Amino acid sequence: MKSVFAATTGALLVCAAVAVTSGSDRLDARVPQPKLLAGATLSDPVTPKPAATGGAGAKKIGVHPVLMRRSSFTAGVSLADAEALTAVVKKNCAGCHSDTRKGTAGNLSLQNFTVITATTTPETAEKMIGKLRAGMMPPPGRARPAGDTLNLLAETLEKLMDAKAISAPNPGGRTFQRLNLAEYTASIQDVLGLSIDAGSWLPLDTKSANFDNIADAQTPSATLLDAYMDAASEIARMAVGDPNAKTNTNTYKLPRLASQIEHVEGTPIGTRGGMSVVHNFPADGEYVFSVLLHGSPTGQLYGAGSPFDEKVEISVNGERVALLEIDRWMSQADPNGLEIKTKPVRVRAGANRLSAAFLKQMDGPVNDNLAPVGHSIADTQIGMQSGITIFSHLQTFAVSGPYNPTGVSETETRRRIFTCRPTAPVEARPCAERIINRLATEAYRRPVAPVDLKALMGFYDAGAKQGGFETGIRNGLEAMLSSPHFIFRVEETRAGAKPGDRFPVGSLDLASRLSYFVWGTTPDSSLIALAKRGGLADTVGLVAQTKRMLADPRSSALATRFASQWLRLSDVDKVAPDALQYPSYDLQLADDMKRETETFFANLVKENRSVLELFSADYSYMNESLAKHYGISGVSGTQFRKVQYPDDRRRGLLGQGSILTLTSHANRTSPVLRGKWVMEVLLGT
Repeated sequence: MKSVFAATTGALLVCAAVAVTSGSDRLDARVPQPKLLAGATLSDPVTPKPAATGGAGAKKIGVHPVLMRRSSFTAGVSLADAEALTAVVKKNCAGCHSDTRKGTAGNLSLQNFTVITATTTPETAEKMIGKLRAGMMPPPGRARPAGDTLNLLAETLEKLMDAKAISAPNPGGRTFQRLNLAEYTASIQDVLGLSIDAGSWLPLDTKSANFDNIADAQTPSATLLDAYMDAASEIARMAVGDPNAKTNTNTYKLPRLASQIEHVEGTPIGTRGGMSVVHNFPADGEYVFSVLLHGSPTGQLYGAGSPFDEKVEISVNGERVALLEIDRWMSQADPNGLEIKTKPVRVRAGANRLSAAFLKQMDGPVNDNLAPVGHSIADTQIGMQSGITIFSHLQTFAVSGPYNPTGVSETETRRRIFTCRPTAPVEARPCAERIINRLATEAYRRPVAPVDLKALMGFYDAGAKQGGFETGIRNGLEAMLSSPHFIFRVEETRAGAKPGDRFPVGSLDLASRLSYFVWGTTPDSSLIALAKRGGLADTVGLVAQTKRMLADPRSSALATRFASQWLRLSDVDKVAPDALQYPSYDLQLADDMKRETETFFANLVKENRSVLELFSADYSYMNESLAKHYGISGVSGTQFRKVQYPDDRRRGLLGQGSILTLTSHANRTSPVLRGKWVMEVLLGT
């Protein structure tokens, strides 16, 4: 069911938010089949109706019209029909799936199963539906009922299960949810305007069904909590700045699969290869930049046979600060090996874009027996052979400093934090309280309780006593980012609720659920304000906010996070096609393939198109590089745009390079891997 839910667009986003109560993230009611979604849009009229709930004092909750529409199919399952279908199960299934043989038949016994009581054994019924819909039961070679009997059995079971789920929703229980790496990074960006790499401090997330935001798999540990505290300390220093920062070295590595022949996005025009990164400088001071070049197996510089001398340009925010000349005779045996350093360069504190790239010495085709290909460093021995034009390649780019720090300049993040400044000692604490209250409201995704503010101000007082106003703010910020209220999405339990009670999700908690699902980050001020007024309690308000959020560029997280994990696009990075067979495959092409699928999915959501286009679309999104790989002409530039397929060889997801690559081996396709992917990802079996 995850696969169908993942593919559903527009209207189902509302269902996800409305039908879930405080106990779980999942929908117990079966997601409607595509044909039932054909007419469902976010503009459907909504009239919340009460549904029966259990538990003392449980409040009745409304059901979204898409689910109500589904409930209209639950009538008409007569006892005679159910008994006839039970006989089909006994005749065709119970022979293998019996009490005595279930150990060899999927550990499933249908000996005492009856259709009319299917809802009393929901796990068994769901297993049967999955196997029947996939056409896996009865297995090939065994006798099958005539006509559409199996389809009728599946539909009947679905009707019974859906009716049970809608009449008595049971979302289960959920303790808490932790911010994963991506959510933590995005939340820091939203609260502080600071771009970070959370993976520098936090371990990789545990995945369940390839998703990294499943609460059941997010078990905390002492080591993990220590990592969150380390991250909070470093991020607070980066945000506020540290005039006493110690000298440190940060190294950025360029993957070997990356092509370094053409211009790289973010680097200055007129350069090729290299890399561009956003680096946070803790203080004004002098910094030393160094680059490490690739060598050949014998230790010489890769590309030493180039017909011209190479130069590496180092730039800060697009402005050249150093030009390093490369000695073609340098080798790994030299004192500095293949590393080249700049002289100290003065840089101001804050986030700055750094680039290290080669000056482009030539353009156009080369008159060689072997022309340069996309996988430009497939074999470092090639650079030592005569008659082949090859270029030097960057391996790592490092930043060391600060040396001789002189203070902290005003940065965008500091302006965002310090919205007031004390002009007298008596004004310091009230100003700090306003700053911390505002930041904590954004970080905690709710108004700050007095007790929470008092605790944070205690950290401010300790820091201010030690190092002044800014040190106090940094201490308070560190405590805020270490708080469970920020790291964990703990949802409030309704006052007076008893174990087993079911009740609607609180408005502020619902705002966080919706925001992290659609945007992958914290709710904005408009959503929080509406939640405080109770505007998300009715479906009309929820629909309006969902439409607003889908129109926001941040909704791209549905593609880059949700769809990417559902379709397992990260597996593209695990495949390294054989360079001799596929010399034009490089990191940039792999990224373009993933972006094609993400853009394709994002368009389906944005335009609320049919879910069936995931499989039947005769178009896709591509840039010049990807179109050239597909053999499609008429596409120029690096921007992705909608392109119609010229023939019927490609359709939907199954014709896109990302899916074909992640289901292949390094040197050939794999029907087994592709069949497994279809079964697990698309069919959910």
